[in-house]
Amino acid sequence: MDTLGTLLPRLLTVIPGPASRALADRLAAVESRNITFVDDGWPVFWDEARGANVRDADGNVYVDLTAAFGVALLGHGAPEVLDAIRREAPRLVHGMGDVHPPVAKVRFLEALARVLPWDQPRAVLGSSGSEAVEAALKTARLASGRPGVVALEGGYHGLTVGSLAVTARPDFRGPVRDRLYPGVAFLPFPTEAGTPAPGETSVGAALAMLDRWIDDGVPTPSGRVPLGTVLLEPIQARGGVRALPSSFTAGLTERAREHDLIVVADEIYTGLGRCGSVLASPLVGLEPDIVCLGKILGGGMPLSACVAPARIMDAWPASDGEALHTSTFLGHPLACAVGEAVLGQVAADLPDRARALGERLRAGLESGLAGHPDIRVRGVGLLLGVDVVDDGTPRTGAGVRIARALLRRGVLALPAGDRGSVIELSPPVVLTEAQADFAVAAVVEAVQGELA
Repeated sequence: MDTLGTLLPRLLTVIPGPASRALADRLAAVESRNITFVDDGWPVFWDEARGANVRDADGNVYVDLTAAFGVALLGHGAPEVLDAIRREAPRLVHGMGDVHPPVAKVRFLEALARVLPWDQPRAVLGSSGSEAVEAALKTARLASGRPGVVALEGGYHGLTVGSLAVTARPDFRGPVRDRLYPGVAFLPFPTEAGTPAPGETSVGAALAMLDRWIDDGVPTPSGRVPLGTVLLEPIQARGGVRALPSSFTAGLTERAREHDLIVVADEIYTGLGRCGSVLASPLVGLEPDIVCLGKILGGGMPLSACVAPARIMDAWPASDGEALHTSTFLGHPLACAVGEAVLGQVAADLPDRARALGERLRAGLESGLAGHPDIRVRGVGLLLGVDVVDDGTPRTGAGVRIARALLRRGVLALPAGDRGSVIELSPPVVLTEAQADFAVAAVVEAVQGELA
């Protein structure tokens, strides 16, 4: 008998079905209206998930190309994750992470140190990616001694007040703009393409802009502040699956060394195997001083980390009895037990599996879309994007429409990019060959339907 996790789509109702529609009404009665978008075709409410399948409240089964925002790289309900929860839950559900730490926290941090490329790495743990970015911004400020920050247009780093200050999107920033730290300058995304798209610029222009901020400081309403931190994603996920060009990262590395800048890599989406490497930064030539990890790290449990070599992290003073950056759930034992299990898979063959499956998906997409020369498939490993371009211009909203079309076919995917012109694919590594072939055919058909 077929098992949830390896199934092709099975649709029993219209999408969304009556149970999802009823749940949408119930949710609207109890949740702030700024959270979940609801219309006649969106969303479906998840009830169960295994492997690369999701079953909704109406019993419809989908092939998941989102891995729930990239979290379930090992698959939904991965055996390693469930086994770790079963082992730890009877022992310790909660602890006191910065006072009387759980044993699981120590084991997890030791496992994390083993997979990272530094000698003597040190970490600050959190529960979400935003928390990791907050910790990284504080650490970089202490290590550099300078308050100015440069981030990239199109970057997404979270929605807490500190992380939102380095997230460029005006829709997120607008309602609370006056609460945000003003000493952040946004660099257009550097590209080696002949004609940069909106929000992009040439590598040379980007580096020249960075040079001005190094020399003159980052502008704020009350004057300029000296630049100390550059924060970026090696491959922007929500920004449209855009990889930093190596010519830019080489120039950034040179400037960082010369001017003692702290480079922070937000690898919350890209790190720990998804891109076919433990970290994605080396794939684009980025040499970060601090790395932010999350999503995949907890295997579905809320867990994140800001990690750096001791020489950087020791900019923090030693605790004298009061932790200067902490939270109630820091080092949560269940999350740490699962994180240790995830890191075991990372240290084994997870990056290789992600790279091989990503190559299969990319080859299928490029073959299926070969008749559309403007369409660009980009990304590495299991972080891929199809950028729908029409006469050289990104087609605004195409990713949104394609995601809706895929949902009706039983495939879960998300739009990305400033203009919503990209369909983003970040599936679990346990996608079967049949599921992979079905998904590729569905994406190709939906893209072709958008262009018809």
